[in-house]
Parts: sequence; structure tokens; C-alpha cells
Amino acid sequence: MNKATTSSNRHYILQSGDFQRLLDSIIGNGYRCLGPTVQDQAIVLDDVSSVKDLPVGWSDNQQAAAYRLQKNGSPAFFGYVLGPGSWKKFLYPARERLLTTTRSRSGWKAEASAEPVQKMAFLGIRPCELQALAVLDKVLLEGTYADPVYRARRSQILVIAVNCAEVGGTCFCDSMSTGPKAVSGFDLALTEIITDGKHHFVVESATAKGDEIVKLAHGVSASDQEISKADAVSTAAAKKLSKKLNTIGVKDLLARNLTHPRWKETAGRCLTCSNCTLVCPTCFCITVEDYTDLKGNSAERVRRWDSCFTMDHSYIHGGSIRNTPDSRYRQWLTHKFSSWWEQYGISGCVGCGRCITWCPAAIDVTEEIQAIRDSEKT
Repeated sequence: MNKATTSSNRHYILQSGDFQRLLDSIIGNGYRCLGPTVQDQAIVLDDVSSVKDLPVGWSDNQQAAAYRLQKNGSPAFFGYVLGPGSWKKFLYPARERLLTTTRSRSGWKAEASAEPVQKMAFLGIRPCELQALAVLDKVLLEGTYADPVYRARRSQILVIAVNCAEVGGTCFCDSMSTGPKAVSGFDLALTEIITDGKHHFVVESATAKGDEIVKLAHGVSASDQEISKADAVSTAAAKKLSKKLNTIGVKDLLARNLTHPRWKETAGRCLTCSNCTLVCPTCFCITVEDYTDLKGNSAERVRRWDSCFTMDHSYIHGGSIRNTPDSRYRQWLTHKFSSWWEQYGISGCVGCGRCITWCPAAIDVTEEIQAIRDSEKT
């Protein structure tokens, strides 16, 4: 899916004044263009048809349990870091009807719910979120039980990444090797450059479709000097990252510390609210529920997001397997950083930091893992 090989990719210059042409060329190719907008004092992913829809001049301040959107007066189109919502919601919706049954005089009729697949362009997806899509692809596309709904949607996506110029106080993408520069998984990757009163984008194209879109927007070939400027933006962003996570041996570290007292200590703060799983771009837990009308003439089967922080998620005959907060927090964190490797050969965390920002108790996964690591030194 949209693989990129940076050594053979093409590079273009797109002036900020031509960005509307880029949007027009995306929409003109039949895509529903989705991107960042400002709603409810947050960056929200929604339909974008005009430059005016983008968060021009907005930035966000993120710390543990703190998110603030603020005006900064910059002409930047993508001067923010991340909003609470991930692109997952367009490929793997929070609620989806799977089956509808109706009763008539001749009996029951069951029909699978198959909504038309719509071509979508993901505009502004960050490098860590590209990795999140790669993780979901491993989970939902590979193996015996691939998800046909996800597969149908995923095959129709145009991916337009934006390399990070700014970083948040909770980001640790560099530790996870997922940013701040996109290296694969995109059709186009944009680097926004504002210097000496000039505002333009260096656009890296990895696919023929990407070439077509950027050329329709009047993109011209970039010089080596401009490409170097774009690389310098990513290098500078990496140096701004303050949060780090030592990932060396983390899989085995957590696996051998399943009874560590830190789990109960953290559970004393954890509200088991499931915020971390809801904002996580890779969490895929679901539950399936059946609903009937009051007359018993129709029913539907619905798949909706669930969380390993709920008691019902691990319920089997006789009760819940994980009936304490510490067991549920341990399940989530060890799955992300340890057992996910056993299942899928990849990390379940991409270092976006959302779980830290949106945890009302300010629980920080990097601090929790480091505390367990430090305890082995004593």
C-alpha cells in the first residue's frame, strides 16, 4: 500500500499560493479530501475543500493531561502537532453495522451491510500516523482473517503526508523510529518551509498518482538545495524532541516483570476511562452487539470500538479475566510494547504521545517503562 523508496522519489516545489490547486486536483480526481480543521478548540479531521478550512495560524501545546489550541500568527498551514482523533476512524469506524435482518410472512431475510467504498485522500497525515496505518495493515490485512471492509477502504486511499516542523511535549516518535520525517507509506509527503517572507512546500512524490496530483497543482521540479532545506526542517524538529523512550530490550523487560509492584502503583492513579485506547491510532479492539426492534421484526448486528480497560472486554463465562485496574493497565501497556511483537512482529506503539496528552491522570508510558527498567538496576 503506497510504498515509498526515497532514493527514487521525485521532488517538487509547490508555492503556498498554489495549494488550493492541490486541493482542487485531489477533489477533481474523485477523492473525498480529509484533513485538519479547527473545531471545538481542537484539531479535528474532517472534510477539506479550501485552504480556508485548514488550521492556518494555529498551533497546539501538549503536555501530560494538557492540550491547548492557540493562535500564533504564523502563516503556516500545518503548524500544529496532532489532534485527538486519528485517521483510523475513516478506515475502521467507531461504529459499523455488519448485518441487518428483517422478518416477513415468508420468513427471515439477512443482508450484509455493504456501504459503497469511497475514494479518500488523507491530507496532513503525520509520519508517526503513517506507521500506525502500517501497524493496522499488519493486524487487519495479513493472515487468515483479513478484514474485508478495512481492505476495501484501504485500497482506495490517497496518502498525503506532512513532515513535522514542530513537535509536542508528549511526542517520542524519534525513539520509535517513526518520525519526524516520513520515509514510506505515502503518495506525497510535504515539507512546509517559511523563510525570508517566502512560503512554499517541498513535495516528495512516491507514486505515479502523486506525480499526477502535484503536477496538476503546478508543482515544478525541486533543486538539490531545496531538498536539503526540507531535510533540515526534519532534522531541526528531531532535535526539539524532549521526551525519550529507551526501547532496547523493552519486549523482554515487560515480559519478565508481569508481577512488578509498579502496576498496582500506577493503577492507583488510573481511572480506567479508556481515553488512551480511544485516541490511540493502532488500538483495534472491538465488540459485536445485536439489537432488535420492540416488535421483533428486525434486528441488526453492529461492530463498535471497545477497550481492554473495560470489565466486559475480558468477560467469559464466570466473570472477567482482568477484574482489577492494575491488570487492565498492564494488559494494555504490555500488549503495545511486548506481546504485540509476538503477534505481529512490530511495535504497537508509534510514539505519537496521544495517550499521555489525553490521560486525565497524566500517566506517561515512557515514565512507567523507565521506572520498571530502573528497578532492575537496584
